[in-house]
Amino acid sequence: MGNNTDDPHACDFLSSCDRYQQILTQITWNIRRTLDLETIWQQTVTGLGQALSLDRCCIGTYQSLEVPIKIVAEFVADESVSSLLERELTLAEDPILMQALTALEPMTGILVDESGQRQSVLAVATCYQDRPNGLILLYQSYKNQTEQTSPYLWTTPEIDLVRELADQIGMAIAHITLLVKNQALTTELWQKNYELEEARQKAKEVSRLKSEFLNRISHELRTPLNGIIGFLQLILDGMAEEPEEQVEFIQVAHKSAIHLLNIINDLLSIANIEAGKMQLTLTPVKLDELFNRVEKFICNQALQKNLSYEILIPPVRDEILLYANYQVLLLVMFNLVGNAIKFTHEGSITIATEILKKKLIIQNQECPGMVKVRIADTGIGVSLDKQDKLFQSFSPVDGSRTCAYGGTGLGLAISQKLIEAMGGEINFFSMGEGLGSTVTFTVPLFHLPVLSLSD
Repeated sequence: MGNNTDDPHACDFLSSCDRYQQILTQITWNIRRTLDLETIWQQTVTGLGQALSLDRCCIGTYQSLEVPIKIVAEFVADESVSSLLERELTLAEDPILMQALTALEPMTGILVDESGQRQSVLAVATCYQDRPNGLILLYQSYKNQTEQTSPYLWTTPEIDLVRELADQIGMAIAHITLLVKNQALTTELWQKNYELEEARQKAKEVSRLKSEFLNRISHELRTPLNGIIGFLQLILDGMAEEPEEQVEFIQVAHKSAIHLLNIINDLLSIANIEAGKMQLTLTPVKLDELFNRVEKFICNQALQKNLSYEILIPPVRDEILLYANYQVLLLVMFNLVGNAIKFTHEGSITIATEILKKKLIIQNQECPGMVKVRIADTGIGVSLDKQDKLFQSFSPVDGSRTCAYGGTGLGLAISQKLIEAMGGEINFFSMGEGLGSTVTFTVPLFHLPVLSLSD
């Protein structure tokens, strides 16, 4: 028998096999050096296209037979031809692609491109554990043989090369996809753990603040309660020898009772607000009537501390009507004005209003604007680094300040939630300790008043 290596055709076949094996080794080595699928896809089509002198080589991603193949990488020998990159190929309209994916065997065929030129195509599915996850497409134009034009015939070494390379690509796609999913899952778990830890720390901080608040509020409750019990006990024990002294004891007990009631009201208010049980009914509120009540309150309070005060209202031809809850708005005003007086030892309190034209909808009522109320004092102020705690429930700006001035420390938190429930907003400003404070809040207008021309 003769040696097959003496046959020139056999030698060419073996030479092609060796060359294709080198190509396979080189491309496989390149794709194993990266975990980026886009790089792998592009290196594969470029390597195949250049090694086999192809007209075009593409890779498409596969999800299911119902979803079109999307071309994600492409090599073209002639850059002037139209690109297939990002194009979607419907499997139902192309039997070659359908057979390659369902049979998991290389499929060859003939197609006509957009220019009308006939091309030979080789389609090989990339797969992992007998499940397709992509498709490699090789295109070669018809070749002139003598005077005839015949289709390009894919050789066995070429088909075997693409088949082996497809197996490598399919494995790489599966492993990298799994790796990406694992990384995404790890990141998601880390994020969830971080969020849980952050929530735990916040809950721990809230618990700590509530514990401190309960300790502080117990002192606030005991002080007026002891005053009530103590002075009433003095009267019962006959220690008030004169009628005037008895009246004085009763007045002190009464004042302590009012203080105790205010503390309890604060606690009930914040509890109802945080539980979502605070339902406000909004009606037209006369600004003049509201400020008359506030002036009576501030007059007595300011007089006791020798503070001056001023209330400024824009000049209008008609009445300024707010769209709010009168009792709630009065509570907020008393709260904010009371704080201004409490933390001001000398100087003045100024209450000013401004009309803002801005349409808005509150509880299905269209309002033409807002009234902005500004309460400014010349009091002790608040340092810049502590102002972010002012509206936090159970988070006192300064424990020593609360002890020195009394109160629950819930006033601004309650006022903020009540103002927001009426469609407005509240803000606090201070340039620092000893530089006074300004609180502003907005309330919707029931109608837009006509401003008077200033002289």
